Amino acid sequence: MDERRRFHIRFQATEEDIDELGHVNNAVWVTWIQDVSVAHWLTAARPRDADTYVAMVLRHEVDYRGNIRAGEETFAITWVEGKPRGARYARCVEFKDSNGQTLVAALSQWVLIEKATGKLVRVPAEVAAPFLYETRRKEENE
Repeated sequence: MDERRRFHIRFQATEEDIDELGHVNNAVWVTWIQDVSVAHWLTAARPRDADTYVAMVLRHEVDYRGNIRAGEETFAITWVEGKPRGARYARCVEFKDSNGQTLVAALSQWVLIEKATGKLVRVPAEVAAPFLYETRRKEENE
């Protein structure tokens, strides 16, 4: 995680990720969006929150601007954009190549679900806090 509460992870394309055009298949990019988002949750969430809640995707908006081939790497960065609204929150994910060019950018809408009931729950402020840059700045100024 960086100072702005953004999570970074690297992916390397395998032969199984490649489509008939020789590039990473679009469905693989969406899987990687899910993977980086879950990894961020598991890294930043308090253990009791990870035990109590799970997030589910409502919607992905994905812009494909470039691609990589088998054996090449991409660097993913994800962060929660703005404060949650009720049970919903927005997450951004960007995949960059070794030159820093954006290959894929996604904006996803997620909801928080209580594991015990399977029902949507309003995102508690203390659950959101580890993911919000604005919260950190406010805490530092107090």
